[in-house]
Amino acid sequence: MQITLVYKDEQSNKFWKVERRDSKLVIHFGKVDTAGRMQVKEFASAEACEAEAEKLIRAKLKKGYKPLTCSMQVMKDSTMSEALFWELIKKAKTKLDVDEQMEWLRSTLAKRSEKDIFRFDQLLNQHFDHSYTSSLWAAAYIVMGGCSDDCFDYFRAWLLYQGKDIYYKAIESPETMISVLKPLEAEGYAPQLEELLSVACEAYEEKTGLDNDYYYDKYDQFDPMWYDEQDLDLDWDEDDEDGLQMRFPVLWSRYWNNHLEY
Repeated sequence: MQITLVYKDEQSNKFWKVERRDSKLVIHFGKVDTAGRMQVKEFASAEACEAEAEKLIRAKLKKGYKPLTCSMQVMKDSTMSEALFWELIKKAKTKLDVDEQMEWLRSTLAKRSEKDIFRFDQLLNQHFDHSYTSSLWAAAYIVMGGCSDDCFDYFRAWLLYQGKDIYYKAIESPETMISVLKPLEAEGYAPQLEELLSVACEAYEEKTGLDNDYYYDKYDQFDPMWYDEQDLDLDWDEDDEDGLQMRFPVLWSRYWNNHLEY
């Protein structure tokens, strides 16, 4: 669940966004067109977390906050559910190779409504943001023998593409992803999938003939806070090999001295 509310008057132009991730609430708030601030609250259960989210939303609405109209309307009208999002990824992976898989996903999205394409991209961004963690970055660094900002983005896209269960297990416990890393060893290429991050934009272009600048202008109207990725303080040091080895001994022994090329 995620909802963005906005408040605007002569003195203020603020946003407030809440997202429930199982038993955690992630809240972003601040002035529109800024990254704002983030708070994370953890609860004893997903039910308690949901109840608190609804309580906070009601309180904001009473204070005059309004739902982000464009986003809420698209979400209401779109048939792109979260279940369908993961099902499309699963079906794409049945194709012969990655190029064919991405082509199938693009063409399939292009046959759906514009609102479905926007909603697919929103769901992808929401899940993608959830993997922006220091722990997962450390694991990617070990696997590939180094991992820049862009490399980590493409790694996270690849991991998301492995499916919901594998993705969320790896976020909580990165060494669980070894099962999907093994096939790559024989192929000799790195776990990165940059193409997934632009597949909705390319589907929109295929459907409408309009370029990516137009798409992202439209998408910004739909979800203006989509690129408010928080600052990440790394709790590891790339020069501390002993620390990395102790943190992820299985990944270290398998990949550090024989990392996948990228």
